[in-house]
Amino acid sequence: MTGKASSGAAPRANSVIPAPEHGSVEHTLIIADLEKPVVRKFLDELVPWLSLRMPKVQVEPLSEFKSRYGELVAQADEPPNPNLAIVLGGDGAMLTAVRVLGAHPVATLGINFGRVGFLAATPVSHWRETVAGVLAGEGVVEPRMRIEFELKSERGPSATGVALNDVIVNRAAHQRMLTVSLTVGETWVTDYRADGVIVATPSGSTAYSLSSGGPILLPGVGAMLVTPICPQGLASRPIVLQPDGQLSVELTYASGMTTLVVDGQAYHPMEIGDRVILRRHPIDFPLLAMPELDPYRRLRERLGWAQQLGHDGINGER
Repeated sequence: MTGKASSGAAPRANSVIPAPEHGSVEHTLIIADLEKPVVRKFLDELVPWLSLRMPKVQVEPLSEFKSRYGELVAQADEPPNPNLAIVLGGDGAMLTAVRVLGAHPVATLGINFGRVGFLAATPVSHWRETVAGVLAGEGVVEPRMRIEFELKSERGPSATGVALNDVIVNRAAHQRMLTVSLTVGETWVTDYRADGVIVATPSGSTAYSLSSGGPILLPGVGAMLVTPICPQGLASRPIVLQPDGQLSVELTYASGMTTLVVDGQAYHPMEIGDRVILRRHPIDFPLLAMPELDPYRRLRERLGWAQQLGHDGINGER
């Protein structure tokens, strides 16, 4: 059986990398958060299990992954090309892995050792059957939309990058509110008077945007979400936009330091007059998930809906 896209995702023009086919995985890259003792212990079980099933198993510590992988890419005639990446950690580890692998995406499975697990979706208790299913060609790909951005400033060269979750214009701790102008294409939409503005993907809709009052978007929805952070006016609400246009977010007023934050991991200073141009990245990132872990079940488990309603969280039974 060959890999298949997850059900419920509408067909899109963007490139989608498929799940590995049966017998195709010869090189697995493990990105491990070794600061967690439980991850170090789990490696003693995972690595021998994988080594019996393929020629090459490569382990990279999360803390060194960016620099080490960058060196490998720079030294090689062709970039390293694992057939499968497995991330051991939480959603932060997943964001780091996706950022590093972003130029050469590979089907990636997250085994959750964190607290939430929206991106690292596989519970540790289900790792064996999930990984075995992926190697057998039964993996389910959730194509995750990404945002590419360009920070334009008259002060110097532009900053560019790609985000899986969100791009945020954020004020400093002791600064008054910002004024941020939102334009879609050539059309001005509104000015937000707020502590900041979040531009999120569907993956990022369950991160900072959710805690700021934004809606939840399922992973297969093609959209960009703009959410103001603590806006001054009650009429300033989140807005869901088509993903294929260009967004412009301009900082028109600030009383102090303002920062552009990318996936909570990269930071760029901003000044009045700076603009952030945002577009959908042409290649969705291929995250792997358990076939039976539908997005609604994931929401019930991660957000505690099942416990609040008196259900068991798995079968929906009381």
